[in-house]
Amino acid sequence: MTRILLVEDNELNRDMLSRRLLRAGFEVTFAHDGQEAVDGVPKDAPDLVLMDLGLPDFDGWEATRRIRAAGWTGPVIALTAHAMSGERERALEAGCDDFDTKPVDINRLLEKIRALLPGA
Repeated sequence: MTRILLVEDNELNRDMLSRRLLRAGFEVTFAHDGQEAVDGVPKDAPDLVLMDLGLPDFDGWEATRRIRAAGWTGPVIALTAHAMSGERERALEAGCDDFDTKPVDINRLLEKIRALLPGA
């Protein structure tokens, strides 16, 4: 089963998105902030990370940089409610493979996940 690390500090967003991912057949693990995300990648061994960019302690851009610096090469999809000009480019520069906005359109997000994880 494909494992997704969902990095999200908002409990309602985490609950809603995880239920939809579970229904789509994915296993979901969680991180609530940037440090938990960095610690969770080697611990949980996800196939893909969904990274909220607006996190407490250090943000999703920094968490992605640290995950990449540690050598993890799996796909990361950035999620943000602040789809300002340049956010997508900034996320890609930090090491994300794709970018999506909140509120999440689950069908669009599932397409992106499946594009990055063929066979998922």
